[in-house]
Amino acid sequence: MTKFLEFERPIADLEGKIEELRHLSNTGDLNIAEEVSRLQTKADRLLHQAYSSLTPWQKVQVARHPDRPKFFDYLDVLVQDFMPLAGDRFFGEDCAIVGGFGRFMGRTVVVMGQQKGHDTESRIKHNFGMPKPEGYRKARRLMELADRFGFPVISFIDTAGAYPGIEAEERGQAEAIAKCIETCLKIKVPLISIVIGEGGSGGAIAIAAANAVLMLEHSIYSVISPEGCASILWRSATKAAEAAEAQRLTAQELHKLGIIDKIIQEPVGGAHRFKKVMTQQVKEEIEQTLKLFLSMDGAKILSSRREKFIKMGNKSL
Repeated sequence: MTKFLEFERPIADLEGKIEELRHLSNTGDLNIAEEVSRLQTKADRLLHQAYSSLTPWQKVQVARHPDRPKFFDYLDVLVQDFMPLAGDRFFGEDCAIVGGFGRFMGRTVVVMGQQKGHDTESRIKHNFGMPKPEGYRKARRLMELADRFGFPVISFIDTAGAYPGIEAEERGQAEAIAKCIETCLKIKVPLISIVIGEGGSGGAIAIAAANAVLMLEHSIYSVISPEGCASILWRSATKAAEAAEAQRLTAQELHKLGIIDKIIQEPVGGAHRFKKVMTQQVKEEIEQTLKLFLSMDGAKILSSRREKFIKMGNKSL
């Protein structure tokens, strides 16, 4: 059953009435198909209206929806013969970033992504998608392997940010992120990144300094969460909606600024309502984008990626 967000309350009320009418219809001789159809049409109209004019804060809520497709949902559909690799060869394994070798559209690739989890047990296992230093060192190791063997890299971004715990700082969180970004910028194979939910701070860009960054229509990508921004600027997390507006963290704003390269449209109502449709769309977009770089040699792939990020600083805000 769909979990409704706060701004979807009128739609939730209508869906509840529709469900009640259907239940009554199944328990008696009442023919209420016409009334159900009328309410469903109204609910669909409200849904379309709501999602055609989402505020930045509402997009934050959609990006964090618990039923939104996670990395594993895309991995299961897009990649065949996936062989995960574990450990960073320094400290241990980090389950927030999962990565390994697989086949995408018949081509061997290295694929990795931040996995938040779907239930309490999996969220704890994957640390709610917040990697520790060993996660970024593992990602770096995977990218270096891809570079050595000439395999394209595909990364999926969905994290509130790198894990901020003391033990992560003790093990060199900032250094691990910086080295991961450095590796993104120096490999000579195509690197395609897709922001599927939250793209939070350095925790996201560590595996997203890519040749092409794609972003789902209702995802977010920012240097800090709206709540964190509000706590710093207004000393109150209650100003999160205002912070989200000021941060320009939506796909539409970021595309205008040249921070991302393409927006992947979501079905009306968000990716969480149509997971199969969304995964197929992402598959097609990755395939089309990857083709743009496969004909380039390593030097051209490297220089085009570096030039892209250098040009970002010249864009007017």
